[in-house]
Amino acid sequence: MKLYWVKTNTFIKKIFSNYVWDIPNTANKVYITFDDGPTPDVTNWVLEELKKYQAKATFFCIGKNIESNPDLFKKVIDEGHAIGNHTFNHYNGWKTNTEDYLKNIFQCQTEINKINSANNKLFRPPYGKIKTSQSKRLKQLGYRVIMWDVLSADFDQTITPEKCLENVLQNVVSGSIIIFHDSVKGFKNLEYVLPQSLKILKERGFTFDTIQ
Repeated sequence: MKLYWVKTNTFIKKIFSNYVWDIPNTANKVYITFDDGPTPDVTNWVLEELKKYQAKATFFCIGKNIESNPDLFKKVIDEGHAIGNHTFNHYNGWKTNTEDYLKNIFQCQTEINKINSANNKLFRPPYGKIKTSQSKRLKQLGYRVIMWDVLSADFDQTITPEKCLENVLQNVVSGSIIIFHDSVKGFKNLEYVLPQSLKILKERGFTFDTIQ
């Protein structure tokens, strides 16, 4: 049974207005994001697809994956993409006390800072689940909590790649933050939906930018 929204509704955005759900603009820019990497093979493939369409993206990386794949993480940065923090161990904020959650974020930030000199404090909570106490502390520390406007649902192995593409194309507007996953689990769907999304959105006149 599906337990997620493909398109984040206006009501949710208003209630949680301290999070970034989209970045409205008049330039037809959309913001492609990837969670859970860097992942050998998958992230390399993603980078090649992005290059084909002159697309820049934002990668929300898991600290332990950065630690295991520092060269791949550096490659993401070197190719002009933005980086965000996705905790060290993919923690669920609702199930983690605030101090432990923050420590895990800082552990991930340490790995990011070893390679990325830019002080870019973007954070996306795994599963989109974060307590008010956690987000309040992060905001005080200068982090921006980045959510999403359009969910491809590529992680959902019960839906088809074609459905993932429909999730994106039927819901994207200028300013949308679109979420994909550069993970082994999501690759079955991602392998189809990412190239098709890039191609069709570019044909529709959209451009792809990083979140700053």
